[in-house]
Amino acid sequence: MTTQIAAPPIEATQARARRRFTVAEYYAMADAGILTEKDRVELLDGEIVLMAPIGNRHQSSVDGHGEMFTLRLRGRANVRVQGPVRLDDDNEPEPDVTLLRRRDDYYATGHPGPDDVLLLIEVADSTLEFDRNVKLGLYAQAGIPEVWISNLRNRRVESYTDPTEDGYATVRYFEAGSSVTPLNFPDIELEVARIIPA
Repeated sequence: MTTQIAAPPIEATQARARRRFTVAEYYAMADAGILTEKDRVELLDGEIVLMAPIGNRHQSSVDGHGEMFTLRLRGRANVRVQGPVRLDDDNEPEPDVTLLRRRDDYYATGHPGPDDVLLLIEVADSTLEFDRNVKLGLYAQAGIPEVWISNLRNRRVESYTDPTEDGYATVRYFEAGSSVTPLNFPDIELEVARIIPA
């Protein structure tokens, strides 16, 4: 009598190789039509990652952040809404809102890099854990000075400052009913309840 033993799945016998991409290769795929403007993707740690669909509350919060900053920072900073930031050769995320050093050409000659970023904001609901556990670390390693996670679940702004290789050293929470102020613009206060809808 012969006993047959099933072979273990491939994953159990060998590590799965992944093909990572550089920013240049990422754009070459767009130029070749492999990726189109309809593809909601970003490049994180060399991997092309699908972005979550945008719900009503998420879009409302993004619009609120964008409008308030645009009105209050006219001529002082460029406000970029859902646009790319090139962290390095392997990372080009598309945060929800970014405050950038003021440039009259609005970065027409190339996407902004870490030295251009004054404040980066991720609006998070279904993506909360991913934003905290993946994107936040990439932003800290790139030296982004301040990141806000506008946490729709708990209706609060999480402010991360003092970046290190291991993450952000300082975390502060601003609940609905309070106001939050960007480090680089201490004269500006945003009411949490206005930028995170109920």
